Amino acid sequence: MRRLERNRARAEEEESVFVTMTDMTISFLLIIMILLAFFATQLNDDETVPLTAYERVRQERDDLSVENQSLRASVEALEAELTRVTSKLEMVTAERDRVLSEIDQLRDKNDALRALVAELEEENEQLHSRIDQLVKEIERLQEEIESLRAPNPLEAYLSEGIEQRRVILDELRSRLVDAFPRLEDVVVISPEQDALRFQGEGLFRPDSRTLAGREREIVETMGQLLDEILICFTVGERAVRGPDCNSGSALIEAVQIEGHTDSDGSDAYNLDLSTDRANATFLVMFSEYPAILLHENIRGQPVMSVSGYGEMRPITSNATSEGKAANRRIDLRIIMYAPSTVEEVEEVGRRLDALRAAGGSE
Repeated sequence: MRRLERNRARAEEEESVFVTMTDMTISFLLIIMILLAFFATQLNDDETVPLTAYERVRQERDDLSVENQSLRASVEALEAELTRVTSKLEMVTAERDRVLSEIDQLRDKNDALRALVAELEEENEQLHSRIDQLVKEIERLQEEIESLRAPNPLEAYLSEGIEQRRVILDELRSRLVDAFPRLEDVVVISPEQDALRFQGEGLFRPDSRTLAGREREIVETMGQLLDEILICFTVGERAVRGPDCNSGSALIEAVQIEGHTDSDGSDAYNLDLSTDRANATFLVMFSEYPAILLHENIRGQPVMSVSGYGEMRPITSNATSEGKAANRRIDLRIIMYAPSTVEEVEEVGRRLDALRAAGGSE
């Protein structure tokens, strides 16, 4: 019951407020009408305008309104473009800043590279200077190498002498074996290639000191061959240097006929036996070709010589019969002239030139 009374009181209160607002609205409209009537009484005919002018002004207003709308559209478009351009400008500015930063980095790098180039140029100059020094050193070394490659006259002469001796021994053995085939296994060239060896019973029978029969014929033939060969390797009375001599500048110092024995018998006996055999060999050559003593070395001495060594110079052991046979031998040793200075080599050249100029004989 009380609740109903409260609702009825609230409804009456709200209705009272609504009536009050309606009254206020009617009062406000009444005031406006009074004001409009007042302003209407204040109008003056002089302030009115013709309809055409009003229409023109109205048209201009409408045109201006349209233009204003167009301008507003343009402004909006320009504002949009400005916004786009501004955004683009910001992007370009950012790109410019990035590029400027990159340029600064590149400038720093360029400065570093310039400094490096300057350093490398300085190093390059130092290297060029070093290269010039090395080139000069290389040229000096090349000159030294060329001088070393150039044949030393002394060494060249000694090498030529060794080669010519080998040729002489080969020729002697070849011609002896051609004349006496049984010497094939008896006559050998020493391992040092300085002597022609008649081993075992090649020339002398056991205990014999003389040459007879076939052995004497072998020695006579050897004397003939030596006499023919020595004229190209000596400077004595019979020396020649014609076109048939291929001896170059090589000269023979000595042709030594050496006697050797095995170890049987006493030392004195063997020395005497070996010397007698060497002398017998030489005397047979000399008896058939006495001019063999006219072959002289560069000091004017006869190149032919004789020596006996007994058992003092064995070439193998005397413990076997084969060894003893090898040690019983006659060696025809050829000793080439061996100058010790270049001046001596030049002297040989002058002597041989004199021989050639004289037509082969000095």
